[in-house]
Amino acid sequence: SLLTPLELLLAVEESVVREKAAASVIAISQSLSAADYTHEFVGMIGRLANKEWFTARISACTLIAHAFPKMGPELRRTHLEYFAKLCKDDVPMVRRIASKNLGTLFYTVVDTLGAAVFFDKSNANYSLTLLDLYELLAGGDQPDSVRLHTTENCVCFGRAMALMLGQSSSSSSSLEKEEIMSRIDALVKRILPLIAATIDDRSWRVRWTAASKFADVVHAFKTLHGAMDALVPNYEKLLQDPEAEVRTAATYNLSEVAKTKAMVYPAGWSGAGSDSDNGMDIDDDDDENKNTRRIPVAQRLVTRLVGLTEDDSVNVRAALAMVATELAPLLGKDASVSNLLPPMLLLLRDSSSEVRLNIISSLSLLNDVIGTDLLHQSLLPAILDLADDGKWRIRLAVIERIPLLAKQLGSDFF
Repeated sequence: SLLTPLELLLAVEESVVREKAAASVIAISQSLSAADYTHEFVGMIGRLANKEWFTARISACTLIAHAFPKMGPELRRTHLEYFAKLCKDDVPMVRRIASKNLGTLFYTVVDTLGAAVFFDKSNANYSLTLLDLYELLAGGDQPDSVRLHTTENCVCFGRAMALMLGQSSSSSSSLEKEEIMSRIDALVKRILPLIAATIDDRSWRVRWTAASKFADVVHAFKTLHGAMDALVPNYEKLLQDPEAEVRTAATYNLSEVAKTKAMVYPAGWSGAGSDSDNGMDIDDDDDENKNTRRIPVAQRLVTRLVGLTEDDSVNVRAALAMVATELAPLLGKDASVSNLLPPMLLLLRDSSSEVRLNIISSLSLLNDVIGTDLLHQSLLPAILDLADDGKWRIRLAVIERIPLLAKQLGSDFF
């Protein structure tokens, strides 16, 4: 059997070799009969999970999620116990790979079992066990390398709960639907504090990972009740992080977060609960009051732009110049003129040539919404300054963008 030599390769020290071996055994497993799959492939994973040398246990972390759908009920429970043991392994490198695969395993469990995760007694502990492991691996006592995967796992958990929410809509029993919704709300309330904790993590790398993937987080949770009221304030904290690298990563995600088109409470509004702006509470207001107070995410985030235009880091301002105009179609003409245009004019007069070049290159969306009449007074001087810039790359970039500017601004302007 080809699995025998591959099992040896799954335990070697070189990570590249282990990864290739894992890909090979997964491919081979797809062509095995049900009996061989259980005896050879699943049996191999069990042996790897219990080997003394930690590299074999690392490979087991990766393979359990792939094998779960075709396992029988007893094997599923056994291998979930193996995975829980690996999440608590004494070797940090094993816990790191277990953390990396935890979200994938949770989504696989939900995709395989559906509502049975909640209602089938034989499967009832799956969701809670995996959530307990998530809380364990996201804890402050874990190494940075383990906590780095908290945000990625949050995305997978959010997608899994959205999948459960979609499955509940097809349930025949209204009582079952209510029970699923109640369980999902309970899971959300446990997960949101964990993602909020990454925003305040002592490691800037953990915060940077959260900032760079925050658009994926909000898209995963946007359909879940009350989640956006907790996530958006935490995203705003990332925009004000002490580290410029974190603020830059968060700024690059600005337009994608706004595109969720979710409705949230205005900044500083305290009606959703005493701690709503700390990302810890889920709003329980009645629908009538809720709908009269909520605003689109884009409308809330646009108020942060002026502060970002004054950021000390050129990289933050350059990132803002690249994405801010994408808010214009979401805001509409009137809101763009009153809230988006002033910071855009500030960026056109920025001291950095890269910032001015980025804003000029991204004006098409703003032009489509409000026209160029309001930009003419600031746009021409900015273009002329860039044409005389001391960096030849900036001057070359201006030349390359002249056709685009001509199309955007029209013959009369030129």
